[in-house]
Amino acid sequence: MLSEAAPGKVRIVHGDILTYKMEKVFPKHLKKNWEDEPPNIHIIGNLPFSVSTPLIIKWLENVSKKDGPFIYGRTQMTLTFQKEVAERLTANPGGKQRSRLSIMSQHLCTVENCFVIPGQAFVPKPEVDVAVVHFTPLVQPKIQQPFELVEKVVKSVFQFRRKYCFRGIGTLFPESGRLKRTEELMMTANVDPTLRPFQLSMSQFRNLCNTYRKMCDEDPSLFVYNYREELRQKKMRPLLKSTSQLEQTEEENQL
Repeated sequence: MLSEAAPGKVRIVHGDILTYKMEKVFPKHLKKNWEDEPPNIHIIGNLPFSVSTPLIIKWLENVSKKDGPFIYGRTQMTLTFQKEVAERLTANPGGKQRSRLSIMSQHLCTVENCFVIPGQAFVPKPEVDVAVVHFTPLVQPKIQQPFELVEKVVKSVFQFRRKYCFRGIGTLFPESGRLKRTEELMMTANVDPTLRPFQLSMSQFRNLCNTYRKMCDEDPSLFVYNYREELRQKKMRPLLKSTSQLEQTEEENQL
């Protein structure tokens, strides 16, 4: 119906927005240098709640790497989110909604919570209100480190959001030497270990990321370390031990 209402002006594409390649959608003459004003391209979307968070993380990674729809320059986005998610995206330090999304979005973009659309405006009516959020990529990110490194540090910090940030930061390091390395990171980054994750400022996250990067450069095994995998293996050891003992007992009985 849309394409029929505006012949030659609207092109409908059926596909999965999480995998759709947007870098080939727009005319090349619209491309601008990253330092210039945003190009005459605008991503506008009423996002399903189920894909809104993974999609904005994907696009933020594209912003960081200047690929995907951002090969054309600092492409702006105006998107809908569940109101609570929008509050996380725009939350300031100290706010209850301050989260991983706050840091990942605000270090790469100017993020503005434009207005709220009440749930009754939609059919079918959702159980929550919806907010419209506008993103403009920054010329320079506030944390000048690779996206994967920033995401790992931020995820670790907010892993235990109600505890002191020292607890979450410790998950960046293997159990052996964890306390010493965590203290080294926090001291070098000049971050108070008794702050809660939501109290940390952008500059403190920047210091943490920069210091962690130096530690990874000195010991590359740190970046590939996975806290959850270490936990999983730790839980598996008693099971493997009991299985081994059972097999040994069965062999002895057979003898």
